Amino acid sequence: MIEFRFVMGDLARTSFAYSPLQEAVYSLRAWREPARYPHQRPWLRRLGPAFRRQDTELLGALIAPHLWIPDFLTPRPDRPRPAFARQTAALRRVPPELLAPEFTAAYDTTVDRLPEVLRTGLADPAAFRHRIADALESYWHDCLAADWWPRVQSVMEADLTHRGKVLAEEGVGGLFTSLDPRLSWDGEVLTLVQTNSHGYLPWPEADIAIGGRGLVLVPTLFAHGAHTMIDPGLPPLLSYPARGRATISETAPPASGEALTRLLGAPRARLLRLLTEPASTTELAHRLAVTPGAVSQHLSILYDAGLLTRTRSGRSVRYGRSDLGERLCGSDDSAP
Repeated sequence: MIEFRFVMGDLARTSFAYSPLQEAVYSLRAWREPARYPHQRPWLRRLGPAFRRQDTELLGALIAPHLWIPDFLTPRPDRPRPAFARQTAALRRVPPELLAPEFTAAYDTTVDRLPEVLRTGLADPAAFRHRIADALESYWHDCLAADWWPRVQSVMEADLTHRGKVLAEEGVGGLFTSLDPRLSWDGEVLTLVQTNSHGYLPWPEADIAIGGRGLVLVPTLFAHGAHTMIDPGLPPLLSYPARGRATISETAPPASGEALTRLLGAPRARLLRLLTEPASTTELAHRLAVTPGAVSQHLSILYDAGLLTRTRSGRSVRYGRSDLGERLCGSDDSAP
């Protein structure tokens, strides 16, 4: 069991963020155990040739066999949407003396039992820190930045929009339990009851005082449940499974050259493709990085054409594909 203890003012300092560095590092779990992450398999096939050109021995060793990761590789974001370059620059400034204890904690072993690439690197931890940053930067730019991360980022933005809606309608208790049903809130303590249903090594029990430092809530596509840092003394962070992470299996539609795009125009074709599951105007606007007003105009046209359905959920209207919209997407040869 892990308990986060709040005092007056801590809730006001609780916030959401997402981390490109965390997702890049966590994505290495999918290369190590692809069966755990079926929604990533289309991307693994697509990115395989580029990944095999990376420093795969080192990248693979960053993930322990039970999928734990050293805390310095997944630091608490210092802002809601940090840039990857900002985070890797901070990684290069990590005190080198932290590397050995954090790798041994992640591997739940001693230095002499770590993989050879780690033992060799830790002989000169300052240089090894830069090799790790170099490997992650190469992996990011060659494999993730162009197509994968924009798709992941759209899922993150949609998740944050949804959590804000839950907070407004159900309060703090409803928000916390929406992140993971194993979380409970009694007004002062947020409790995570751990289970081992997914085969992970259980996190150590911890009693974490927020103590004015704020709790940062971070969605991820690579967790089956909420979890925190290995070291409970670090600034409080709770990672949780992002809502809608299954949609990552969809490939992003090309901007032009498709029958659907020629028929509807690029913005409406992209909207129709994105609606593999119902979404609100605000969620779609975040995913596309455009204004809700622009999305609303296109949704109205698609709805009037019989390609969408719409249902009301509280104060929000959610759009989904109609049967005709499904058939139209299915008839497009290049549809995901």
